[in-house]
Amino acid sequence: MTPPDWNALAERLTGALDLAAAPVAITFSAAPPAGVPRFAEPMSAPSADGRQGRVPSSCVFWMRGATSTFSTVPEDHGNCSIGRVTHGLATLEEIAANDDAAELLGSGWVTARDTAGLPSVAGRPGAVTYGPLGETPPGVRPDVVLLRVNGHQLMVLSDTIPGLLIGGKPQCHIVALAKEQRLPAASVGCALSRVRTGMPPEEMTCALPAADLEALVAAVERTAATNSTVAAYAASDARRFPS
Repeated sequence: MTPPDWNALAERLTGALDLAAAPVAITFSAAPPAGVPRFAEPMSAPSADGRQGRVPSSCVFWMRGATSTFSTVPEDHGNCSIGRVTHGLATLEEIAANDDAAELLGSGWVTARDTAGLPSVAGRPGAVTYGPLGETPPGVRPDVVLLRVNGHQLMVLSDTIPGLLIGGKPQCHIVALAKEQRLPAASVGCALSRVRTGMPPEEMTCALPAADLEALVAAVERTAATNSTVAAYAASDARRFPS
């Protein structure tokens, strides 16, 4: 099967939504793809409970992936226990004794029931590759396309996708939903991720299943055009009122 033209889809999606950050392709695989550079930043010093990672949490890789393409391996994601679970890199049992999991549970930020229902990537991947969708390397077929959006852009996506799932914490669960259940899903963000990624207060995220991207992009374009028509009418109609 001929792969989609990822660059063309990235340009169309960026244009239709007026995205400020490039759509990020996320690819799960058994091993790092050939020819894709490894994420090169050094491993952190270990925490008191032994957690280490190359970034504070997996969602930080989303931010870096908007500007460069790289592959990661499970140990690169080792600092954020919840992110390891949603990305299929650890089980709840394996992270239960970690300090960060205890803090999240002890503070009431999440409950044991919340964590038991967390979506997660299946199959214990050996690598996760990130990069701008438009620069997807040959031979790499993304699983998920991650968008960083504002309220207006999320409105267009919600208009396009009836019943779009819009959730909150942990933000990274939307990646698993898009990959494993083929469900487009958005997140208003979470306190943990916003601190670690530096996401602006007005920014949110949306994960799209890459397998459905061609149809989704075409639908987004239609919705954006319709919204522009309605917005132009509203602006014209508003001229009857004092400023």
